[in-house]
Amino acid sequence: MPDITAVATYLRALQDRICGGIEGIDGARFAQDAWTRAEGGGGRSRVLKGGGVFEQAGIGFSEVHGATLPPSATAHRPELAGAPWQALGVSLVFHPHNPYVPTTHMNVRYFEARPAGRDPIWWFGGGYDLTPFYPVDEDIVHWHRTAQRAALAYGEDVYPRHKRWCDEYFFLKHRNETRGVGGVFFDDLNAGGFERCFAYTRAIGDSFLDAYLPIVERRRDTPFGEREREFQLYRRGRYVEFNLVWDRGTLFGLQSGGRTESILMSLPPRVRFEYGYVPEPGSAEARLADYLQPRDWLGAG
Repeated sequence: MPDITAVATYLRALQDRICGGIEGIDGARFAQDAWTRAEGGGGRSRVLKGGGVFEQAGIGFSEVHGATLPPSATAHRPELAGAPWQALGVSLVFHPHNPYVPTTHMNVRYFEARPAGRDPIWWFGGGYDLTPFYPVDEDIVHWHRTAQRAALAYGEDVYPRHKRWCDEYFFLKHRNETRGVGGVFFDDLNAGGFERCFAYTRAIGDSFLDAYLPIVERRRDTPFGEREREFQLYRRGRYVEFNLVWDRGTLFGLQSGGRTESILMSLPPRVRFEYGYVPEPGSAEARLADYLQPRDWLGAG
């Protein structure tokens, strides 16, 4: 049977561990806002601002519940309409100062609904993805190899399937490009039983720092100037576009009466938009376009 208490305990500890890892590499500390939700539940949002490495790093834990689901949740699961529900998760987005350090996102979550007269319907979801501005192949291969190792105990086909799912989900259809260089993503995971699905979700969550911190260490001191900074701010606009136009988690949070500040802390603290921007042919900025289509990174690496 599902054990929500065990999931909540793990997620709180995961938030603590990731905060500790980021504070260790940055030197600054996260500030915490503990909050409650009028409809039920609450959470703790932690934000690090103006650090040695990160311009803004936000990581939130939430444990919320309600009497009925919002339209964004029942659109693809109409059998859940009118059912009471509970959702738990840890979600983060880190925006570094240095344009050579990629932005990253990670989320692991659990959802349960209790339709009248039926057993609980539950699933896990989550994953992580990487958004570089000046990509380095070594970093991207390390990122994907770490995800592959985390998934391997659950089947050789799991990483390829969840890598493909990530490429398809984090895709800006109106731009015809991926948000970055991908990673892994999964949703509606319940095959094999609660314990197996929970273990896989933990494997993904536990591997995040191993995937990201070595990249930060390698790139944090790379020299950059105004040109690279302006390009970073421009490309952050794509992050805003995805989160506000396509991301189901953002929509679910807002429609379910979640805490707006916590939902939107994934957005970058500074960003710029430029009409008709085209990078100079052959430039480092133009090179990014080659990375914004799905690629078999481990086959190439």
